[in-house]
Amino acid sequence: MEFLLLGLIALAFILIIIEDLIHLNKAKSTLFIGTLVWILAFVFPHGGLSELKAGLNEQLLDIATLWLFLMAAMTFVAYLNQQGLITQLVYRLLPGEIRISRLMILMALLALLFSSLADNITASLIMLSLLSSLNLDKKTTLKFATLIVFAVNSGGVSLITGDVTTLMIFLADKVTITNLFMLIPPAVIGVMVLAVSLMWGCNEQVSLPKFKRPIAAGDKLIAGLFLTTIIGTLFMSVAFSVPPVLTFLFGLSVMFLTHRVIHKSEKSPDILEYVREIEFDTLLFFLGVLLLVGMLRELHVLDLLPQLYSLMPIYMANYFVGILSALVDNVPLTAAILKSGVEMDTAQWLGLTYAVGVGGSILIIGSAAGVIALSKLESLSFITYMRFIHWLLAAYTCGYAAVMLMANLMM
Repeated sequence: MEFLLLGLIALAFILIIIEDLIHLNKAKSTLFIGTLVWILAFVFPHGGLSELKAGLNEQLLDIATLWLFLMAAMTFVAYLNQQGLITQLVYRLLPGEIRISRLMILMALLALLFSSLADNITASLIMLSLLSSLNLDKKTTLKFATLIVFAVNSGGVSLITGDVTTLMIFLADKVTITNLFMLIPPAVIGVMVLAVSLMWGCNEQVSLPKFKRPIAAGDKLIAGLFLTTIIGTLFMSVAFSVPPVLTFLFGLSVMFLTHRVIHKSEKSPDILEYVREIEFDTLLFFLGVLLLVGMLRELHVLDLLPQLYSLMPIYMANYFVGILSALVDNVPLTAAILKSGVEMDTAQWLGLTYAVGVGGSILIIGSAAGVIALSKLESLSFITYMRFIHWLLAAYTCGYAAVMLMANLMM
């Protein structure tokens, strides 16, 4: 039975990797196998049922905390994106005409910002929509797409609202919010290294489209509530150790009440409708992955993971784990390391946070941002993205080195 369970788990991870080849949504396959292995474990128990139930309950608690936080954050973003506020903000920040090399820097910084405050999926869609509207030649478009994927993944590592793996490491009490702020300069360094590497020969001027329209006062107010919720979550966690999920759910409830007051005399759709707009595929995928990793823990497979860290220094092992995340989804990798019992200091946990958050950028299939870019741009493929792998590795290495240097100097 143990071999059968391990075989099913291996199949689930293979299906994740080849999702685009077989056209089977990874959320569906992962959830199916994730629940199946636990059912089989209960039907054919290897040890005591009480220990198995305790393991499942612990796993479900972790899943519930992650789910509720993401649901609250993604509902905010779904509303603002549906109202077009985020897109309007991007167009208002860009000038009418700009040199392509400067535009690369500006778009990289915007991608960093949006992926920190929102989620990688929304940030990718916004920036790729802007890229498509520029009508650039194929070579330049590929450079911009590569930079956007890397910048989006880099932007999320420093805030718990920006990347799921960062949130997972934070919820496991491995780093604090103030620790995570130290990842901001290294993330910027990595992105700037890539931008400078790609901008050679891009000196042409380009005219940018303008689609300005008035933004409703109510939408501005809810955007302000979103930013206030993010800031309040950070403050309450640092000052009073309030769990982030509580503060974010409170902010979501204030958003619901505010929307009702604003539209009390109008025929407006219920704000709760926007809960349906969030990426439930993403949430179901995380549910399935964490169930799979939980079963690996029950089978004591994760006890083997620390051997990687015994074969080489921890900082080097974390670096290679980041590269591995370009082939294997970073969520199961992070969950496996967290549950394996590997001992690290805060600087090393910060290195891992950066590695698993950014390392997936090295291959186009290694991150959600990459997969979205692959589906949105006809000129982008696995092979064309590989043309820039040396620059991506250089940028990732520079960012990781900056994390380790800064963390060790300040701790």
